[in-house]
Amino acid sequence: MTMTFTDIYMPPRLLAPGGAPAGHTTHQQRYGPVSYGNPAHLLRTLAESGLTGRGGAAFPTYRKLVAVAEAGRRTGRAPVVVGNGAEGEPASHKDKTLLRLSPHLVLDGLQLAAEAVGAGEAYLAVEDGATPLETALTERRDPLPVRIVRVPKRFLSGQSSALAQYISGQAALPRDQHPPVREQGVRRAPTLVQNVETLAHLALIARYGADWFRSQGTPTEPGSALCTVYAPGREVRVVEAPFGMPLHRLLPLDGVGAVLLGGYHGTWLTAAEAATRTLTADLGAGVLIALPADRCGLADTADVLRYLALESAGQCGPCLNGLPRIAAAFRTLAAPGPQGTSRRDVARWAGLVEGRGACHHPDGTVRLVRSAFTTFAAELDAHAAGHCTAADRRPLLPVPEDRS
Repeated sequence: MTMTFTDIYMPPRLLAPGGAPAGHTTHQQRYGPVSYGNPAHLLRTLAESGLTGRGGAAFPTYRKLVAVAEAGRRTGRAPVVVGNGAEGEPASHKDKTLLRLSPHLVLDGLQLAAEAVGAGEAYLAVEDGATPLETALTERRDPLPVRIVRVPKRFLSGQSSALAQYISGQAALPRDQHPPVREQGVRRAPTLVQNVETLAHLALIARYGADWFRSQGTPTEPGSALCTVYAPGREVRVVEAPFGMPLHRLLPLDGVGAVLLGGYHGTWLTAAEAATRTLTADLGAGVLIALPADRCGLADTADVLRYLALESAGQCGPCLNGLPRIAAAFRTLAAPGPQGTSRRDVARWAGLVEGRGACHHPDGTVRLVRSAFTTFAAELDAHAAGHCTAADRRPLLPVPEDRS
């Protein structure tokens, strides 16, 4: 899949100009050196910057680092830091693009985070591109050695507890959220799992300060974010844009029927709703997909739900029983014809699985289902009456081949 970087929405911060990977010498010339030795100052600067995680949860980065550092002091165990580049989300390419173009920015952030929490081990987890990253590490003289970890290409592999399990020598599957990974993660040590984009922002904040970071975005949501953008008739592209930018500037809405915001654990919006929205920190996997008006959103949603059901860890009732039932019933709704009780069944099962999973996979799936019910309500009624309004029934959303 070819990606272009011709759309400039702000002075580039994270992505190397021209779409060429930056080696260590180029990286240092572009950004200047990074200073170590004052973690307390870095934590204060992060708090002032308002940086939040770019992995989906948008949790304040400062609070996360402080919690891990405190857990390390309380337990007497040196924390572990994990740079999370295991994207998992099939529609997202932002982390892979960042690691390809600006690997040293991520590695700088990883080292700074490790110093801030007092870590004794550091890892960088990726699905693809491990060899170039290992080469990048040979160019550096870092305070703490970093080990590149290749994780399985599964939707849940990048979930924080799944990563901690995998690095500990077990299967890359989420575990119960109590105690949290920040308390007991890799080999039961306090563990910081931080998305690679967040680490790259951290490295820039350490260089240029909180005011520089806040010069983009809004007062309540400062900074910028990387987005994977799918627009009709255009190549998929990864762009950096400031929070507060209208979505219609990133994603032209002419001829668009709906927009998927945030990826497969995100939400469907009507084109009219999307026209009123701005880019916010609640961006999930950083995915923006425009569904042309002649496509069937129900059919695409059904494909994604089947994929999500197959990708579940299968370790709890909501994933083992609930998600397959929801996916099967939604498949009935996606085909024009009699629906029976499928619509009521999906709504009821969604309520039963929400908040009851070992991880948040059921919750994200339910979010997608409920937004589809709202956004494609008219199409649901048309299908129940025996016809589909879509002129083009080809699938639009990227879904990996069946792994069942």
